[in-house]
Amino acid sequence: MIQGTSSHAGKSVLVAAILRFLKNRGISCAPFKPQNMALNSFVTYDGYEIGRAQAMQAESAKIAPSKEMNPILLKPSTDSKAQVVVLGKPWKNLSAKEYVRVKSKLKSVVKESFEYLVSKYDVIVVEGAGSPAEINLRKNDIANMGFAKLYNIPVLIVGDIDRGGVYASFYGTYALLTRKERDLLKGFVINKFRGDESLLNTANEFIERKTGKPVIGVIPFFKDIEIPEEDGVALTVKKSFEKEATENTIRIRVIRLPRISNFTDFDPLFGEKEVDIKYVSSPKDAMDAHVVIIPGSKNTIEDLIFLKDSGFEEFLRDFVKKGGFLVGICGGYQMLGEWVEDPYNVESNISKIKALSFLPLQTVMGKEKQLRQVLFETIDGNSRNMNGYEIHMGVTKCKDFSPVFKVFFNNEYTYDGYTAQNGKVWGSYIHGLFDNDEFRIKWLNSIRRSLGMSEVESNFSYGKSKERAYDKLAELFAQSVDIDKFLSILGI
Repeated sequence: MIQGTSSHAGKSVLVAAILRFLKNRGISCAPFKPQNMALNSFVTYDGYEIGRAQAMQAESAKIAPSKEMNPILLKPSTDSKAQVVVLGKPWKNLSAKEYVRVKSKLKSVVKESFEYLVSKYDVIVVEGAGSPAEINLRKNDIANMGFAKLYNIPVLIVGDIDRGGVYASFYGTYALLTRKERDLLKGFVINKFRGDESLLNTANEFIERKTGKPVIGVIPFFKDIEIPEEDGVALTVKKSFEKEATENTIRIRVIRLPRISNFTDFDPLFGEKEVDIKYVSSPKDAMDAHVVIIPGSKNTIEDLIFLKDSGFEEFLRDFVKKGGFLVGICGGYQMLGEWVEDPYNVESNISKIKALSFLPLQTVMGKEKQLRQVLFETIDGNSRNMNGYEIHMGVTKCKDFSPVFKVFFNNEYTYDGYTAQNGKVWGSYIHGLFDNDEFRIKWLNSIRRSLGMSEVESNFSYGKSKERAYDKLAELFAQSVDIDKFLSILGI
């Protein structure tokens, strides 16, 4: 089990690295996270919702993601409430206090899921949540040491040295653990180190004397390995590969909504050399945009209010008038319509709100969540055999017929999305659109043509780039960690 001194210490990436390292050695393995809190989620092939990180980790292990890999998913909808997803389906909307009271009832679900995975794979790599030193969360803990103790799972704790204070974090975490929990702790891993590793020797020896636990690895800070992120903290530093703008560079600005979800939708765009993409929180940061994207949201109405209050509504109106391209994905698609209603208060206490009115759509939030993997193609047939997935509560109706995609599901087809302004304004419910190389490249070049730019040939494959990244992670792990100690901890 990989636990961390804090969120964003590197747990998810380290788990992915270990899984690919083991898989490359011929060992069958799978990820497991008992309880996850994230707005980035994924739909499994059989229609269940799990944390995006566990889907990424399953990809690293070269296996299909399943609901058992993340049995409890918490999706915050407000500062005080979250949708609780149990075994891939929405269960209840609960406050933090309410969740603490029912958490013990979910332990059996967590145990059954873990035991199912144990029956299928040789090694399970478990990811903790936050920090095991949060003593206010120790009662009925199923996310960190509480889970590790159920099965006597050996634990490594990772800390982010780039933030500073990593040794204090290691020692403070150790000091707050019980004797049984300290017995399960087998060592520490330092993450995101810059510089000469030998300068850490004295400090590493000191922490081992103080705790009796060795530092078994120092993983260097890296920038050249791109894998899907789960934590929104990453958006503050995420930048495209573009170094110098050319006459064919498209500037894309994604609005960083307060309740942004599934921002991994746009990761493939960061890999395109002739694209400058950034996340923005104010209209002034989007002034230079060719394209503005409104992404998914866990609370469409509240994020719509943010767009209005922050000046984005007026900015987008002027932006589209001047010929800018505007795209909405999922919640962003709903916001592009005329009205959003939430009669059951599924996401918000506000029952109805006027939307941005770029498209003739009305959305009503229902009690049932749409969760499915889909095969789709563009209406003009120029891009076919594409894969994506849907995660949304709302049902959207159009006043007339102007869809973007033809969607195939269970041997039937329907239509998705709406397009207007000669294709300059459009929206869709489908996540993972830009993962499809052919569609992404054709879409970018259609924008270039409209702007009078030259088309750009692209050989960037998002799928292949992820595979290379997982292998690089595994290699980096093998070079940075005492592998003999690591394998002995695993009993291999």
